[in-house]
Amino acid sequence: MRAMLLVNPKATTTNQRTRDVLIRALGATVDLTVEETGYRGHAAHLSRTAHASGFDVVAVLGGDGTINETVNGLLDAEDDEGGEARDGESSDERDGEADSEADGGAMNRPALLVIPGGSANVFARALGLPNNPVEAAGAVLEALRDDRRRTVGLGQAIWDGQRRYFTFCSGLGYDAEVIRAVEGMRGTGRKATPTRYVNTALHHYLSTDKRHAPMAVEGPDVPPADNLFMAIVSNTSPWTYVGSRPVCPTPWASFETGLDLLGLQRLGFAAMSHLMPQIIGVRETLPTGRHLVQLHDEREFTLSAQRPVAFQLDGDYLGEVERVTFRSIPKALQVLV
Repeated sequence: MRAMLLVNPKATTTNQRTRDVLIRALGATVDLTVEETGYRGHAAHLSRTAHASGFDVVAVLGGDGTINETVNGLLDAEDDEGGEARDGESSDERDGEADSEADGGAMNRPALLVIPGGSANVFARALGLPNNPVEAAGAVLEALRDDRRRTVGLGQAIWDGQRRYFTFCSGLGYDAEVIRAVEGMRGTGRKATPTRYVNTALHHYLSTDKRHAPMAVEGPDVPPADNLFMAIVSNTSPWTYVGSRPVCPTPWASFETGLDLLGLQRLGFAAMSHLMPQIIGVRETLPTGRHLVQLHDEREFTLSAQRPVAFQLDGDYLGEVERVTFRSIPKALQVLV
């Protein structure tokens, strides 16, 4: 079995010694090629190359951002990010083709193998892998030996002539604003620790606009709702982690169903105080509240905003947008786990 391992040398929770040990362990099991990522988008390029070169497995040692890039490379989404249709082809036809290729095409592309190396590692932990990279490597080596595979669905976001897949979540509004602030701190050399995320979220909450909600949601099969300050779109649960504690605003979301959404129509202290205890920790029931908008197992819906709002995919800040369509892409990817 031929495998390409993509290593993010800047991954938060690994060092060179740990990476060397993991590389030797994988190399003893498969015919291994190792590539280090060097810039944003590099993992997508490398995974497309692995696909074209006939590798059986693409492994990732890194965080959720590196995994997201790898997945998009495997599904070849970036070829269409320019947003221009081929001659005589509408954008809807092009998007439909992409959906068809992803849904049911998992058998024809390399399987994904993940070893967590980031700060949150939401995708790996949602698959049931340990958060420790050495322990996770042991689990995935067993999966390799037993050829133990799981086929998972993905989400897809389409906006401003672009489209991109996501593995566990997307968000518009407040949560994306927090991610934007933390990414700015990372740019100055500070690490994205759970404490930094919590402190940034609290600080940003005090200064955010809690009176003018800009967003609305609509879709072919969903009741329209407006006055949303924040929208969380989930492909699985948990949404994220605070240290070892999962945060589950959409506890029914899974890789085997469509997309879920939690929208907040109030950001006041009373509303947030009621919501937070309901979503922290392992949950099986939906949060309750008069000012919550909730969707479950949806094929498609669109979030629109009266003004540009912050936008994130899999914890990666992508700028400000005014309209994003979300689609569920079932059975899109094989994962060794």
